Amino acid sequence: MPTLVPPSETFKDSFLDAVREAQATGSGLGDTLGFNVAEIERNFPAFLINLNRFVPPAVPPEGFVNSEPLWLVEGDTYLGRVSLRHTLNRRLREFGGHIGYEIRPGERRRGYATLALRLALERARALGLSRVLVTCDLDNLGSRRVIETNGGELE
Repeated sequence: MPTLVPPSETFKDSFLDAVREAQATGSGLGDTLGFNVAEIERNFPAFLINLNRFVPPAVPPEGFVNSEPLWLVEGDTYLGRVSLRHTLNRRLREFGGHIGYEIRPGERRRGYATLALRLALERARALGLSRVLVTCDLDNLGSRRVIETNGGELE
């Protein structure tokens, strides 16, 4: 059964495959990490440190909030990622919300996004968040379905 875990060296090869896959298909995973695949491969420990830079007890710089990256994995296979923001700022109220998620292109349309969001919501509850904001583009019907399946209401 897939689970959410903190990013780790255990999933390096599968994660790198997912980044290459995303870049080849023009998916967001390859664009939003701030690293190219060669940099990640060359210095994976530095990449992991960068991913975790806003995890409490870190004090984020002005304009940022505490958050935690989580990876959806099954066995040693990376399936996708979740970003769980512990609070919101003005920008996140407009775009991003508390939870962002992405599934690697080859694993989409298999229910993993619904599962990732459900697990992220459980983690948010454990952090004491009773209500969370999850956003998606108006034309992203798949993500809208994922949100609504997990009890989200369209605003």
